[in-house]
Amino acid sequence: MQPQEEIPFMEVKMKLLGELESLGFPRARAVRALHHSGNSTVEAAVNWLIDHENDAEIDQMPLVAIDVDIESPQPSDITEAIKIKEQELRNRVRLNKHEEEKKREREREKERIQAGKKLLEARRIAEENERQRVLALRKAEKEEEKRAREKVLQKLTVDKLERKRGLGLPLESQAVKPSVPVMQEKKLQNSLPVKSVKKADRMRECLRSLKHAHKDDNARVKRAFQTLLIYVGNVARSPDEEKFRKIRLSNPKFQERVGSLKGGIEFLELCGFERSEGNDYLVFPRDKVDMELLNSAGSLLKSAITNPYFGLLEHKSED
Repeated sequence: MQPQEEIPFMEVKMKLLGELESLGFPRARAVRALHHSGNSTVEAAVNWLIDHENDAEIDQMPLVAIDVDIESPQPSDITEAIKIKEQELRNRVRLNKHEEEKKREREREKERIQAGKKLLEARRIAEENERQRVLALRKAEKEEEKRAREKVLQKLTVDKLERKRGLGLPLESQAVKPSVPVMQEKKLQNSLPVKSVKKADRMRECLRSLKHAHKDDNARVKRAFQTLLIYVGNVARSPDEEKFRKIRLSNPKFQERVGSLKGGIEFLELCGFERSEGNDYLVFPRDKVDMELLNSAGSLLKSAITNPYFGLLEHKSED
């Protein structure tokens, strides 16, 4: 067996150790300072502490043997210079702590500033997206109103010619030509994807049928359009929220406002809702959310709510 390694110990003088402790130095530091300065004087020990205050083991207590002096009292070795050095050491420690705290505070301030910038940027992006969405809705509403007015004017012109023909009055030599806005509308529709145009037409037909089927109850029709707009708007704003993508068909309020009305459920299915197994729910799969289609649906619903001519021309032409 190998002999156990002996733990080194340090010898210090009790008198000098007491003087250093009276100056406020911890015993572990005082012991190391006396040992390494040769147990000569308090001043030498303080000088060693100043030079080694950042040592890794400065505060670890070693095994120590204390040399007890049995001598006549001697004048204290604590001089004014030692006291000054001791105060200098304390000031240096306090300064280092203060600098460290200031550094940590600067880092925290930087983190707060960065977090604030990220929050402001996220808010700006959200506001810009909302502004663009509102502008798109307003533009769609204006275009819908313009198309309705043009169709009314065209219908009035045709009616005027019919009355002249009935009264035997001379007719204009030129046939009635569609106005520029109507031609532009047809051109715009031709430039859109066929699938989107067809779905938009079917959505419009659903809303027109609903309005015509309940033409004597305008309040109920308006409430149905408003409810559909809420369903569509919730999915468009929060497509990841499952609760907005699921409607219970047996819900009494849903049945009263939408489900029992002709074209209500069909409109939701055109937007992307699907009947679940068991036919208990309407579910909108997340991977089938089409923001462009939902925006078109929202524009149609807005127009149906605010435009008094909505669906009027189509109904007359069928009659």
